[in-house]
Amino acid sequence: MKRDLSRLSNEQFDLLIIGGGATGCFTARDAALRGLKVALIEKSDFAAATSAHNSKLVHGGLRYLQNGEFGLVRESLRERRILQAIAPHLVRPLSFLLPLYGKGIGERLKLATGLTLYDLLAFDRGRLEDPALRPPAHRWLRREQAVMAEPVLAGDDLEGAFAYPDAQMFMPERIALENLIDAAAHGAALANHLGCGKLILREGKVIGAEATDSVSGALVKIRARAVLLAIGPWSDLFLEHVTGRPAAHKLVRSKGIHILVPNMTQSHALTLQAADIKKGGGHFFVMPWRGHTLIGTTDTEFKGDPETLAVCEADVESFLSTINRYLPSAKLRREDVLFAYAGLRPMVADGAKGTYGVSRRAELVNHADEGIDGLFSALGGKWTTSRALAQTVTDAVTAKLGLKERCTTATTPLPGGRIDRFESLVKGFEKTYPGISSLRHLAHMYGARLPLLLKGAKLTDLVPLNVSGDVRAQILFSVREEMALTLEDVVMRRTSIGQFGKPAPDLLTDLAAMMGAELGWSPARQQSEIEAVSRLYEIGP
Repeated sequence: MKRDLSRLSNEQFDLLIIGGGATGCFTARDAALRGLKVALIEKSDFAAATSAHNSKLVHGGLRYLQNGEFGLVRESLRERRILQAIAPHLVRPLSFLLPLYGKGIGERLKLATGLTLYDLLAFDRGRLEDPALRPPAHRWLRREQAVMAEPVLAGDDLEGAFAYPDAQMFMPERIALENLIDAAAHGAALANHLGCGKLILREGKVIGAEATDSVSGALVKIRARAVLLAIGPWSDLFLEHVTGRPAAHKLVRSKGIHILVPNMTQSHALTLQAADIKKGGGHFFVMPWRGHTLIGTTDTEFKGDPETLAVCEADVESFLSTINRYLPSAKLRREDVLFAYAGLRPMVADGAKGTYGVSRRAELVNHADEGIDGLFSALGGKWTTSRALAQTVTDAVTAKLGLKERCTTATTPLPGGRIDRFESLVKGFEKTYPGISSLRHLAHMYGARLPLLLKGAKLTDLVPLNVSGDVRAQILFSVREEMALTLEDVVMRRTSIGQFGKPAPDLLTDLAAMMGAELGWSPARQQSEIEAVSRLYEIGP
């Protein structure tokens, strides 16, 4: 996968995608697999914003049932199965416990009914070829069983807990990247760190866009027959900027923070009902994730510039207070927080009071109705349903272009997912590559692509660098094969070196020197790259 500005400047494309988050990446793959000539540009790095700052869940949306959104739940459960099938190395089953504290038989019956419906809507869960991926039906655990499963649930008024299945992403950023790797293999032209400044319009029709390369400062003009805006929280703001008039479809932006703490569960995720998360949310999750516990999320309306989004000390303290109130056995302290991050959920305004009640449905807008022919916007949605939204988008684009190719992304594995069963893959790698302590971790990260990383690598380059499990061999591979241009690209998205708290200064210096030697960075540039990564861990007052 190579960054090729020459192609972007000199060729005409069927579809230009602006935005390299989950929706943009899934759409690039879908369109390229259907034979369209595709271009995708991203002003920052792929999956650097909303698509990175999430709960890392692939879930059916159990709580959407209370709003009567049965179609959204069914779609989410279907897509959960599909993502497990096409990316079994990156999407794994996760069992949840939903405890009840002093709720009484009425609440228990209500939840039992909802979970039974949840099971019924996942009627195709048995179609997964690997039995290890097939989710079981929900069940009720008595108080003693619940505490035995997760001691942190202990409490005087604990009645028991419902166990139900969902799934978790090992690393969301790599799912986005694998979509692009496959899109590029089918002819797509891609570029990160290339920001769109304006659309090119002619007689009421969009014919392309202008973008600026943040590396060289060069202006790149891209010609396309259709353009998709897949820019998440920036969608309506960008449209207002380029058209000079109010956007017809307004977004509501919800700020959600997550905190990473030392491991505090045994094997289950916990769903805690908490009606007072910033007086807006109704639940939060406590999730095991790669030897740690990830807790999220808050849900509060954000009205500022998306570029200014940040975690504040007040956010962390308030969230810790809520967690300790609803899960007293946690006894979390401020010093337990290893890392905190904030993300923005872009949701289509539907008149709901508060952000918690706004639907997570996605919407495709054809701006021909507003006088801009050939322009589409993908609004709202979530990670779980991004592939389905991409299919809807590509259906619309192919119809406009007079093409009839069918979508194949639901049955075509991602490059790393071209395996039979994950455990069999790991056992095979252990025989072929003995003595690598981080092999299971690397199998999760790369799946069937792992031999490409290991080819020619020395054992000394395959020793874990920190608690992430990532290794030195990944650094130059990220630059040469995965379009990483900055130190942040490598430590936050090609690897997870920086996702468990700030890496040691010596490690950042070493990594910056490795990338600098490959990319020709001066000592000053290396230092600025280190400082840019360090700022990611700053928390405001």
